Amino acid sequence: MTTTTEHDLVTVITEDHRAFERIFKELESGKGGDRHRKDLADHLIAELVRHSIAEEQHMYPAARKHLPDGDEVADHEIEEHAEAERVMNDLIGLEPTDNRFDELVGKLIEDVRHHIEEEEGDLLPKLQAACSPEDLRELGEKVLRAKEIAPTRPHPAAPDRPPANRILAPGTAFIDKIRDALTDRST
Repeated sequence: MTTTTEHDLVTVITEDHRAFERIFKELESGKGGDRHRKDLADHLIAELVRHSIAEEQHMYPAARKHLPDGDEVADHEIEEHAEAERVMNDLIGLEPTDNRFDELVGKLIEDVRHHIEEEEGDLLPKLQAACSPEDLRELGEKVLRAKEIAPTRPHPAAPDRPPANRILAPGTAFIDKIRDALTDRST
């Protein structure tokens, strides 16, 4: 069997990171009207939530299992997710005309860029060295599947570790998607 890196964990995670950076740059440019900026922020939040949920369900448990300092690394990453989730939760109801909108968008971008730098500079290389190509491919596929059924809104009080996060996420996602449809939220 030939192993490809097309959907391995590192590729899946870094592709998401590059997509976030494209959205960050567009938000930072200030271009587009209020509706566009609101839709862009809502889309970013939905994608960040999906990404975070998938990492918490699959990548951080892999770090705990395969890395000598995995518990410490995973706990740190989860705490960074929690902070970003609090910012997203504050941002989600704001319109671009609100004075706090740009402030919170800037804080979210700063926090996520820091998180990306840590993951790409430390965690992902460590996992790549500790896991087999087959394990990385399997983890990448699991992350992609998890993102498909993940919530689209921040839930700061929700569990962030398996098994509770895996059990509750699909139901929460279903409710989020109904709310998104009813409010015409861009996800």
